[in-house]
Amino acid sequence: MINNKEKKEIARPPVVVVLGHIDHGKTALLDYIRKTNVVEKEAGGITQHVGAYEIEHQGKKITFVDTPGHEAFSQIRSRGAKAADIAVLVVDATEGVKAQTKEAISHIKIAQIPLIVAINKIDKPEADSNKAKRELFQEGVIVESMGGEVPSVETSAVTGKGVSDLLDLILLIAEMEGLKADLSLPAQGVVIESYLDKKRGPTATLILMEGILKPGQIIGTPSAFGKIRILEDFQGRPISQAFPSQPAVAVGFEKVPFVGENFKVFASVEEAKEKMEKEKGKVFLEALDVEEGEKILNLIIKADVLGSLEAIEQIIKSLPRDKGVVPRILKGEVGEVNENDVKLASQAKATILGFRIKTGTQAALLAEREKIRIRHFEIIYELIEEVRRLMEKMIMPEIVRNDLGRLKVSVVFLTEKNRQIVGGKVIEGEVKKGSLLEIERGQEIIGKGKIVNLQKNKKNIEAAGKGEEAAILYEGKEKIEEGDILMIYTEEKKKITF
Repeated sequence: MINNKEKKEIARPPVVVVLGHIDHGKTALLDYIRKTNVVEKEAGGITQHVGAYEIEHQGKKITFVDTPGHEAFSQIRSRGAKAADIAVLVVDATEGVKAQTKEAISHIKIAQIPLIVAINKIDKPEADSNKAKRELFQEGVIVESMGGEVPSVETSAVTGKGVSDLLDLILLIAEMEGLKADLSLPAQGVVIESYLDKKRGPTATLILMEGILKPGQIIGTPSAFGKIRILEDFQGRPISQAFPSQPAVAVGFEKVPFVGENFKVFASVEEAKEKMEKEKGKVFLEALDVEEGEKILNLIIKADVLGSLEAIEQIIKSLPRDKGVVPRILKGEVGEVNENDVKLASQAKATILGFRIKTGTQAALLAEREKIRIRHFEIIYELIEEVRRLMEKMIMPEIVRNDLGRLKVSVVFLTEKNRQIVGGKVIEGEVKKGSLLEIERGQEIIGKGKIVNLQKNKKNIEAAGKGEEAAILYEGKEKIEEGDILMIYTEEKKKITF
């Protein structure tokens, strides 16, 4: 154990997560901050899939975690990792609080981190920041101007209004929080993004919380370990060390680690393996518990990055299963759809769903030959809607019966093999052409059939009401006799939704 004298504590930059409803300008706001504040931005932008970047404001650094959505943030939090120090909630000044705004608020409250409200799109003529504040009040987020403690700032990603004020607020809260890190501790932090690079192998974006991370170190998470071969900053430039709160891209894991896992540096591969063995069971999917009579929808999910994959898996697992269909992910993997995926889909009668990836040429040819359908999506919501549709398709629709009326048979005009023409009086409700009927004789149902045609005074009609006499062209196996009561009804298929 390290005593106080050996500690090397430093103030570390804040790590900030930005959340909000779709189309409320979260991405545009982040893009504006990135373009105007990224250190040495002329170095060539930000490496794809990094999921985090560092900016400089007033001579101080801030790290932004660019999560794919609330699901990914929730996944990180569910693994016990603290992925951010401060949350920025983006609310559209023209629309106010929406469904995902409420969802974001709940995530922030559970994470118990300081919150800043950015009321965005303030440049639009229809902007109403007071309306947004009132709606936030109803959700328990009371901004300072309404007597609360939550700081807020009006922003525009178009004009840049309020962006500098937002960054000032972040630095102020970071200073009040007194964020510290100990450089003398073994390096440890959080995996915030991971994917399989075709050329370099398993790659992960890490945010360091303690210590100093260097190439050559043995690194491990509950699901993966390895030796760091390459260490880069968020712009893809090689670095010799990474400091706390700094996003770093590490190459060298033996397989892709899970997003949201805590990582640590170990003295040896053996030690990393030993620690990993104790934790690895926690990251695998639960065994599928299928009850008798339930149907299984087999799925193969391929995604661009592990963060997206885990978010998709989490939502699919949360879909209701009380309708008799259970979705099962046979394989969830990062990368394009390949021939092995198609072979597995063919064997297991599975559907392949791709998120922001392509299908390999050979895989596409094989899929066409094997008649395996591959669907591609750019939005998680649309992929989930397709899963719902596939689940609904597997269920026999519920048949709903609508009783229309009753007719008492007084005469049988014609009898053929499976047809009869009978006449009678409608004693209740109505009789409609095309309806179904049951034959009641002595309070017992002896058969059923269909009304092919309906006539009154030898003229075709669509319906006959109570008290009217009508002739029915009936089609069915059982023969109708005088005195029978015909129970007239219709059936419709009720769609089952998830």
